[in-house]
Amino acid sequence: MFDIDKWQEIFATISKNRLRTVLTGFSVAWGIFMLIVLLGTGNGLGNGVKSQFARDAVNSVWFNNGRTSVAFDGMQPGRDIRLTNEDYQAIRQNVKSIEHLSPRLQLWDVNQYNYKNKYGSFSTKGCNYDMIFAEKIEVLKGRFVNELDIKECRKVCAIGQQVVDEMFKGEEPIDKLININSIPFKVIGVFKDGGGPDDNRRAYIPISTSQRVFGNDNKLDQIIFTLPESDMENSEVISDEVYKLLAQRHHFNPEDKKAIFLWNNLIEFRRIMGLIDGIRLFIWIIGIGTLIAGIVGVSNIMMIVVKERTKEIGIRKAIGATPASIISLIIQESVFITAISGYVGMMLGIGLLELAQKYMPDSDYFRKPEVDLKVVLEALAVLIFAGFLAGFFPARKAAKIEPIEALRAE
Repeated sequence: MFDIDKWQEIFATISKNRLRTVLTGFSVAWGIFMLIVLLGTGNGLGNGVKSQFARDAVNSVWFNNGRTSVAFDGMQPGRDIRLTNEDYQAIRQNVKSIEHLSPRLQLWDVNQYNYKNKYGSFSTKGCNYDMIFAEKIEVLKGRFVNELDIKECRKVCAIGQQVVDEMFKGEEPIDKLININSIPFKVIGVFKDGGGPDDNRRAYIPISTSQRVFGNDNKLDQIIFTLPESDMENSEVISDEVYKLLAQRHHFNPEDKKAIFLWNNLIEFRRIMGLIDGIRLFIWIIGIGTLIAGIVGVSNIMMIVVKERTKEIGIRKAIGATPASIISLIIQESVFITAISGYVGMMLGIGLLELAQKYMPDSDYFRKPEVDLKVVLEALAVLIFAGFLAGFFPARKAAKIEPIEALRAE
């Protein structure tokens, strides 16, 4: 039941000690404010890392050309190792755990595009259909390169959304001819790559066409594969199996990690997310420590309040006040200060994160600092309960004092 007299008394007590109340409230508000900001920062780091790995399939493994760094079987270090079509076929035939497998050739000098009177510079890559799984490509229109395109060395291409926007200017691109280094290619599809603007400023052509038309014989820059979900736990073992197969084919030391550069997305993702989880744990420790400091401040202030009002409590008891009414008065004041301060700190913390999301540009490793509202409300509830305890124990001690002893207190 709402007791206006009790609230008037609480407000009168607070108004008499404004500075003390403000400082106490500030410590509580600062505690939950810092907890929210720190949690938001941790989530921002996590979101940034996830966005980096979202560009490619997490279950993908990438092999890139390298150079030997150690001598092996009478051969000196420094040999260039170049992947080939035969390597791709050998992996396809001998490693059964692979789900999707694609060769890729980066055509560094094939970057001049024109359509009618429009010109642009974009990147060109040769691949097969399975590249859409490794790069997490979404086909928006038409189709991607397929096995028949590769078998017949067709001059066809799937182009990124940025290429469409700059070269076709609203015109339907499918089945149109676009010149790539003055060679006409038929546009068979439009794709969107979640990796970012640069990943959408490219065209994919059949791997056989890229090698025959642009004079790369059977050379490759990369071999990429993805693993089925059932084999993701064996990602490192399968990667090592492929690496040893390539070492045997190119005659280099299997322990030489520079001969071919290997990037296992799943292993790197787990490693970095483990680091992020450690940072989050540290943030929770710091945040909870800050909250505890605020709660201790409230408890100390309530002990001072009770000591200052010892005679008043004695008079109340002498004229018939029950211990429960005395305890409830002090607890109500403690919970009120804690709840209001905690709410203010919560709103300031959420407001700061909202401003950061709106005005802070996303970077590669930090984006969308946010915090789960459920976690915030749970933290506020715990804080209010701590405020209850901070007032309860001093109040219970005060309620046990005999009236005569309370009146004698200095």
